[in-house]
Amino acid sequence: MKYHAGPGKKFTEQQMQWLQMIRDHMINSFHLERDDLEMAPFDAKGGLGKMHQLFGADMDHLINELNDELVA
Repeated sequence: MKYHAGPGKKFTEQQMQWLQMIRDHMINSFHLERDDLEMAPFDAKGGLGKMHQLFGADMDHLINELNDELVA
């Protein structure tokens, strides 16, 4: 992902776990919305708030990038 392209940027282990949950969700739904983060399995891991804590200001950009790449 483009995030890794930046110098010194790597996802943490916890971020990777979230990205894997997102991948699994997108396999079934083909899209991820902020509201999806308040449903299983995300809610059990802290939901939207936890994702924002992990990814910060990049969260919406990440969601958009994942959705765009899936369509491509």
